[in-house]
Amino acid sequence: MSQGFAISIQADALRYTTHAKPVLQDLVMQLPAQQWTCLLGRSGCGKTSILRKLAGLLEEAQWQGKIETDGQPLSGNIAYMAQQDLLLPWLSVLDNVCIAERLQGRSLSQDLRDKALLLLEKVGLKAYANNYPHTLSGGMRQRVALARTLLQERPIVLMDEPFSALDAVTRHKLQSLSFELLQGKTVLLVTHDPQEAVRLGHQIYVMEGSPANAHLLAGLASTPPRQLDEHSAALQNDILHRLGGEHV
Repeated sequence: MSQGFAISIQADALRYTTHAKPVLQDLVMQLPAQQWTCLLGRSGCGKTSILRKLAGLLEEAQWQGKIETDGQPLSGNIAYMAQQDLLLPWLSVLDNVCIAERLQGRSLSQDLRDKALLLLEKVGLKAYANNYPHTLSGGMRQRVALARTLLQERPIVLMDEPFSALDAVTRHKLQSLSFELLQGKTVLLVTHDPQEAVRLGHQIYVMEGSPANAHLLAGLASTPPRQLDEHSAALQNDILHRLGGEHV
């Protein structure tokens, strides 16, 4: 299993065609190798655009800056879980989980199918392996998308609100599962949930201001996944304070 590597992000400016001024400016982030970095901020501050830039999906004209790694290319080394589940309606749940192999023109080995079925079992959907997406609820579809991301075994994993459509119990369970299965990966998780960030992040960046900038949160002395105790509650309050006291 390939191990994650460090990434350095420098964004001098990010502009949208619909905005007169930059959405974010003078942003610097370091993603340590084999750790989870969580990124929070208000809607529209550029969080998803950072993920899309890393994944090679953002138009160059919008971005001024650079991304550096420790000598390894990003292309071909990233698994990206977007906000939308992006399941293909004409494929079964199992085939959707294995879609990366299909897109690369490779046949689906029995070993890969077995791994996919094991992941579906872990996310509670093995019984739905032969179903089609239209028969699933929104939360179930998101669990399929999570299994698809976990199956790819890429060293860099980008996740945009992967647990947002889930109930609290399922969310907690799949946070733990993801943390376990992504050991050794470099993970960037965009979330609107301060509790989720405090529980999972080796480090946390909070985007503040207009244009937005990224500030590294201090006080994360313990190792994730963290217990939801008095200290973690204080960290969550700090995040909410930085974001203006509003739920992000």
